[in-house]
Amino acid sequence: MLTGRGRYVSDWNLPGQAYGHFLRSDRAHAEIVSIEKEGALKHPGVVAVYTGRDLDLKSLPAALPAKGRGGAELINPGRPALARGRVRFAGDAVALIVAETAIAAQDAAELVAVEYRDLPAVVSAQDALAPRAPLVHDAVPGNIVLDYESGDEARAKEAFARAARIVELTVDISRVVGNPMEPRACLAAFVGDQYHLYTCTQGAPIMRNQLSAVLGVPPEKIRVIAEEVGGGFGVRFNLYPEYCAALFAAKRLGRPVKWTGTRSEVFLADEQARDVRSRGGLALDGSGRILGMRFDMVANLGAYLAPTGPFINTIGIVNCLSGVYDVPAAYARIRLALTHTAPMAAYRGAGRPIMSYAIERLVEHAAHELGADPAEFRRKSFIPKDRFPYKIAAGFEYDCGDFAGVLDKALQASSWNSFPQRKEEAKKRGKLRGRGMATYIEATGAGFAPQDQVEMRWEHDGRLTLYAPTHNHGQGHETVFAQLVSGVLGVPAEKIGLRTAAADFHLVGNATGGSRSLAAVGSVIMLAAQEMVKKGMALAADKLEAAAADIEFAQGRYRIKGTDRAVSIQSLGQQGGLDIQYQNKFGACFPNGCHIAEVEIEPETGNAEIVSYVACDDAGNIINHQIVEGQMQGGLTQGAGQIFNELAVYDRSGQLLTGSFMDYAMPRAGLVSGIKLVDHPVPTKLNPLGAKGVGEAGVTGSMPALMNAVVDALRQAGVKHFEMPATPGRLWQALREAKQ
Repeated sequence: MLTGRGRYVSDWNLPGQAYGHFLRSDRAHAEIVSIEKEGALKHPGVVAVYTGRDLDLKSLPAALPAKGRGGAELINPGRPALARGRVRFAGDAVALIVAETAIAAQDAAELVAVEYRDLPAVVSAQDALAPRAPLVHDAVPGNIVLDYESGDEARAKEAFARAARIVELTVDISRVVGNPMEPRACLAAFVGDQYHLYTCTQGAPIMRNQLSAVLGVPPEKIRVIAEEVGGGFGVRFNLYPEYCAALFAAKRLGRPVKWTGTRSEVFLADEQARDVRSRGGLALDGSGRILGMRFDMVANLGAYLAPTGPFINTIGIVNCLSGVYDVPAAYARIRLALTHTAPMAAYRGAGRPIMSYAIERLVEHAAHELGADPAEFRRKSFIPKDRFPYKIAAGFEYDCGDFAGVLDKALQASSWNSFPQRKEEAKKRGKLRGRGMATYIEATGAGFAPQDQVEMRWEHDGRLTLYAPTHNHGQGHETVFAQLVSGVLGVPAEKIGLRTAAADFHLVGNATGGSRSLAAVGSVIMLAAQEMVKKGMALAADKLEAAAADIEFAQGRYRIKGTDRAVSIQSLGQQGGLDIQYQNKFGACFPNGCHIAEVEIEPETGNAEIVSYVACDDAGNIINHQIVEGQMQGGLTQGAGQIFNELAVYDRSGQLLTGSFMDYAMPRAGLVSGIKLVDHPVPTKLNPLGAKGVGEAGVTGSMPALMNAVVDALRQAGVKHFEMPATPGRLWQALREAKQ
């Protein structure tokens, strides 16, 4: 990277490659009456023009390992690589133009004549569920692909029936666009009998499996290749239709096809996220303790099901259904709706920030309604430290935690008791100062593949190369994995390299996502290193001409006990026979934390500023503090971006109004100031590292904490209800209306 030798997708080139450009629908919902491509085919340099009728490919996959209410199955209406019969969102790919140059392909796209018959569109989940709403797919009645439920409905009803008080709150978790730095791109080739795809990915094995379903060939016939990837955030986890179309064209034409997307295409056609409305309720006893919870959610999944979209908006939400609270009487219903908007899937947190936001906004609101201290109100209902393992109503089991201990550290670090003085001082300066808290928990480490497979190979120069299924795109895998292996083998970390996707790469395993890389794959790598040490015992015994029982290993060297005769594991590796392949699987664990935010709002302008942010997190054992801090800062900033700035907006006809950074805000580095990060590790026993994961903690905790702080500040001026984003204009308008 520092020497300029890092290769992103656009840096890859193959001999004889052609260039692709996708013609996209300019409307949200219409029948395709005809596509006239002769004009484009006559354009200089054009090699081919493909439409949905030309492609012999299967639908993009989407599945859910769970059923809906009454045992109902998920309805997957399918998604073609290029639209067939109808377009269903503005940005739907209609045709692929392949030419000798990228400019020729782009120019020729303007010569493809598409005749549409416009149809009515629906863009919000609420409107999609209305009677007689336009159907996104004829195969999906009422636009609901699944009516899902989790928890204990009967027990929740009973808790609400005997409650001394019921508190309810409806919140909207707004729609966002992931926007990684590197726009989506691919270079597709057909080599021998294999498909090769160079692309931006969070993990080659998962994308390879998804491609297998579309191309109709075994995963062994597919290679996914990537080096540098300019950001993931969940939107680079899945296969996209453009990749399938490009691979089809490459095989048909007998030459590689390269496509580099634009920032406009990122906004239009990348997976988007969130867009969930939650109506929540708490049942409280006479002392203010939580007896029961219930949530009724509607999730907007867009025009097609992304491979992981249904999972994220069901299991990804309810795997921490009752948060950190001892509430067995909890229930959630989630209806998954289709609309004429871009498909929805993962974005940092992948469902957990939705549940965290719904719970912690509701809990904070209940504390205000009761006139209780928000911290003490929460403490009253925490799962006690001696109750672990603890099974929640959704069926998931928390293995360990110390929620009260985390809370106490956060309270101390935030100077909780002196907030009234800070609030009064801000008032003298003409500012509204508000405070918000979130005590969150999330499930991390789960994966779709049954095993995580790793390899360790020695090179002739004594370097050790690790092969892993999780792809690094900013998380620092090279550093931490090398730390782990160095600690076991005694080999200097700078002698250890990492590869995660190449033409000769065919490991199975899970992609980067769900804060799982260290806890899951890191654990497998550490165990693989330990297996390598064991394997080396016999080689060392043979080399040293001693019995294996007389050999001991320490600090990178095998030594005959009680002597100075020794051989290094590095030299044994160079001689061959010490490479190893190892696989294992470690499941979900539950990092948690307490975040406390303070914001100040200037009533005259609506400008809001984060003036203090304390995060106390239990991420289990920490291997590299610097990387943990970086992950937390990034997550906090992404959460703050959604709360204060970001919002994807479609008009009623389905046109995206926020299709560039002129209209959609980019979070800046200075958005979150006054950050104080505190650790309270409670190591898990669910993996050998004792790590719980940290990649998504920042956003899962920050969204409710920051919004609670905004609401607290606005409450002082008489604002009754407010929803994200807290932009200056929306804050100013809310304050203005409260005065009237």
